[in-house]
Amino acid sequence: MFLGEYNHSLDQKGRVVMPRKFRSGLEHGCVITKGQDRCLFVFPRERWDEEAAKVLKLPRTDRRARNFARSFFASASDQVPDKQGRVQIPEALRDYAGLEKDVTVVGMADHLELWSTAAWADVATEADDYYAEIGEVLSEEGI
Repeated sequence: MFLGEYNHSLDQKGRVVMPRKFRSGLEHGCVITKGQDRCLFVFPRERWDEEAAKVLKLPRTDRRARNFARSFFASASDQVPDKQGRVQIPEALRDYAGLEKDVTVVGMADHLELWSTAAWADVATEADDYYAEIGEVLSEEGI
């Protein structure tokens, strides 16, 4: 399970070191692709297969679904961390997420998100605001 947030830096070759505690979950490889809100998703290989199957079930007759699948699969990059735990972030994905130097790696239970640290600061603040609000709603609904 991927939990927590960690600050790292891209090296000159566009690689980022995965936090040590996440490396065993990525040792069989991972897939990096576009996420929502201009972050990147990093799926362990097994989890990628599950996520890909969900996307493939979307109706091909729906333009939004087709475009989602195009973006999701066309941007995907298979990676295997090297011995130092680094993964290569392709230039197009770095551009999409605005990754230049400082990167925040966020554990999302079954996958990771990669954020520019500046963007993550804004998103985390917004998420904290929603956290309190949603917590109240879930409590009221007995969830």
